[in-house]
Amino acid sequence: MKKLFAVVGVFLLAFSLPLSGSAAGKQVFSDVPPSKHFANAVNELAARDIIGGYPDGTFKPGNSITRGQAAAIIAKMIGLDTSYRIEQKFTDVPESYGFNRAIARMAEEGIIGGYPDGSFKPDEPIKRKNMAAILVKAFKLPRDVELKNPFKGEVGITKDVLVIYKLGITSGTSPTTFSPNASITRGQASKMLVAAEQAVMKNAVTVKAGDLEWDTIESFVADQVNSGAFRAVKVKGKNGIQDQVQLFPIKEGTGGIVLGGRTAKGEWKNQKYYVHVKKEAGVLRMTLEKTDDSLPNEVALNTKYKTVKNIALAKKDGEKISDDVMIVRNEYNFTYIMMEQPGEYIATVIFENGEEVRYSVTAHESEDSFLYDAYAMEIGPAENFK
Repeated sequence: MKKLFAVVGVFLLAFSLPLSGSAAGKQVFSDVPPSKHFANAVNELAARDIIGGYPDGTFKPGNSITRGQAAAIIAKMIGLDTSYRIEQKFTDVPESYGFNRAIARMAEEGIIGGYPDGSFKPDEPIKRKNMAAILVKAFKLPRDVELKNPFKGEVGITKDVLVIYKLGITSGTSPTTFSPNASITRGQASKMLVAAEQAVMKNAVTVKAGDLEWDTIESFVADQVNSGAFRAVKVKGKNGIQDQVQLFPIKEGTGGIVLGGRTAKGEWKNQKYYVHVKKEAGVLRMTLEKTDDSLPNEVALNTKYKTVKNIALAKKDGEKISDDVMIVRNEYNFTYIMMEQPGEYIATVIFENGEEVRYSVTAHESEDSFLYDAYAMEIGPAENFK
């Protein structure tokens, strides 16, 4: 049975649920009144403990945000684990620096970079174009949106700048300028961060455990079918239980995902979906299609580093499939062939030295994988079976 989902999910990269309008609108800082255009964003991020203010109760929204502060805030928003120490690649970010681990983790993920001299300059104000690059990478914003440059003639307009402009994450400093090298204030940064989350939300699809009559969704496999079409993230619900998966489009195409979770009785279940990504009106949209399909998979024959001349394949009842099966690849002591259909087979490997060896091969459908479970076992020289 096939079923299509086109559900727009609410997604917060910090894996928390969105705040209600009243909670997000409550004034937190004395210098961020409701009349400020960034007030709701500042209040929401403060309520989620993403950002903080000063001891005097102010936020100082007009102050520039530094590169180090931006890295730390975004690391928290996307849920990077900064509880452990990793090697710091930047020469000017000592272990004693407050944002050391956040900067190291962001660099490890490839979200931020430094300067040719090995420095990061964490206390420098971050430029608008640099914030654009970080937002696109951190939130994995769609980079193949249709881009038109309204800021022609301005130096420093990158593709990332055009992406966040196209998605409405920020506007220009005028109808024809973006000021890519200008710094960003704390208030402006807050508004951009919330807008980046919302841009992701617009295109996200959510699968909840309840949709499947499960209690939890504990695992997924998303790298077996066109893994570049989308990405997936496990999300915790209100009670801290992992009961949702969020999917985000990356490029047009059809991929696949297999979910695993438990029912209220503790029974393990799996569900497969095709993930269709299509561009509509310049924006990537997704639909999910339930399926029980299993697809061809490789099987490894232990050929013990010997040179293979060809491989014949037949069903166990003797029905011939092929006298010369295509070899997918050779790797170490294994030779791989593709199993196109489930069943039990005999593979006869003919080596360059004239030796023939038989293998028992089994391929069967799998509930927890898009690919057949396939395995092989050597059963002896072919002459033993003549």
